[in-house]
Amino acid sequence: MDLESYYEIDRTAEFILSRNFARVALQFPDDLLKDATKVVRALHTKLASLRASSGEEIRGDGDIGLFVMADTTFGSCCVDEVGASHINADCVIHYGHTCLTPTSTLPAFFVFGKAPINVSNCVNNLLHTASTAGKPVMVLFGLEYAYAMLDLKKAMLEALVSYESQAELEIQFSDVVCSVLDPSGKSGDSGGIMELVGVSHANDAAGVKTGTRHSTGGLVWNVPQGRKVEEYSMFWIGSENAAFANLVLTFNGCEIVRYDATEDRLLTDLSQQRRILKRRYFLVEKAKDANIVGILVGTLGVAGYLHMIHQMKELVTGAGKKAYTLAMGRPNPAKLANFPECDVFIYVSCPQTALLDSKEFLAPVITPFEAMIAFKSGSQWTGEYVMEFRDLVTSSPEEVRKPSEEARFSFLKGGYVEDQNLDGIDEEDNEYLALAHATEKALSLLDRHPDSVVKGTAKSGAEFLAARTYHGLDMDSYSSTPEPFIVGRSGKASGYEDEKSCDKD
Repeated sequence: MDLESYYEIDRTAEFILSRNFARVALQFPDDLLKDATKVVRALHTKLASLRASSGEEIRGDGDIGLFVMADTTFGSCCVDEVGASHINADCVIHYGHTCLTPTSTLPAFFVFGKAPINVSNCVNNLLHTASTAGKPVMVLFGLEYAYAMLDLKKAMLEALVSYESQAELEIQFSDVVCSVLDPSGKSGDSGGIMELVGVSHANDAAGVKTGTRHSTGGLVWNVPQGRKVEEYSMFWIGSENAAFANLVLTFNGCEIVRYDATEDRLLTDLSQQRRILKRRYFLVEKAKDANIVGILVGTLGVAGYLHMIHQMKELVTGAGKKAYTLAMGRPNPAKLANFPECDVFIYVSCPQTALLDSKEFLAPVITPFEAMIAFKSGSQWTGEYVMEFRDLVTSSPEEVRKPSEEARFSFLKGGYVEDQNLDGIDEEDNEYLALAHATEKALSLLDRHPDSVVKGTAKSGAEFLAARTYHGLDMDSYSSTPEPFIVGRSGKASGYEDEKSCDKD
């Protein structure tokens, strides 16, 4: 496939000119960065050609500026609005895999790419799955295969003509949400893009116009009234990536099969993916025993992220735990190891980067949904799993769990534990008890003598530091007189001067 077709140069240039953008940021993931210069050159050529054909006066290449962005601070699937704002960009052209999460300030145009697929073999596997499932089949796909959905649907309709059990088969296709996101409210105006994708009317063709709306990974579909999504069998076209992991977790009550277009085979064993749900439940139970919680900022562009961070902070503090907000880009074990006082981390990010394998981390990393279960009063895991933190924004702060006087059973510790209360004193206690408690806490933090002991589990970063045997490079001395300096060694490490003198003797 040629470069202009793969990167959709024509549609991109038409989009830029139709919106009169003068400064455009081109965001590439690491695997497509090698083609960045070719794409920029092709876009400049196409823009000049379109403007010349329309009779517009061209004052030079600097009239429309194209800026390449790479090495994003957070996940490459999200639009890097912060990086684009550094060059005062009017919009962002996003290339490659994307989560299609709404942007906050800048409009975004998405080029999904076009991964190769064998349409005839995919249709045969789809029909085989539909005939053996005994239930309706919902077709979902990675966005890199969206361009082939029209051909796939046509081939399926042709194959159904000669198929023996065609009356028993019910196959429904999901839709791509959109190819353009605009915070100003023009997201639905894709300029004919969805018609080119070829799946925008899949549900209408199946007679599904009303019902319950479901979405995942940039796809959306409707389940007819009177039916549940668990009654469907999911047929996923694509690789085993983050979007597929979200599908398995979110719709864990459905039968799911995956067609690997790269290896051209159908995979039905998803036991490894199902095991992820058990791992997430273990992390929730571990989070319940945490005293200090770190809130990781995993995005600066997804709409509503600030509200979710504030909501998580209220949730944690309301449950009697200490919360710290940390912004460090993409988290890794080395970064989080700098905060050993945190018993658990809450990662506020887009759905496709929220699941971190915590096995290499010193403390577990959970999602906002898992934090809701861990820190809310009376919350129990029913099997439902929510990846989009925007679906949790509607939760009211009054639902936050207050520290209970009754002991709680901990599955990890194998006994009953009492939740800590950071306030320490109830409102009805008199002012003398409150003053005594505050004085005792201050003395335990200020007394850093090596022989001093801080009782109990640390409930804040300051208490954790006071309990450590090493406090860093601070001067821990009760004497005001300066200490004498000592002259160190001189020379090279292979042989210091004092070592050479000893050899001569």
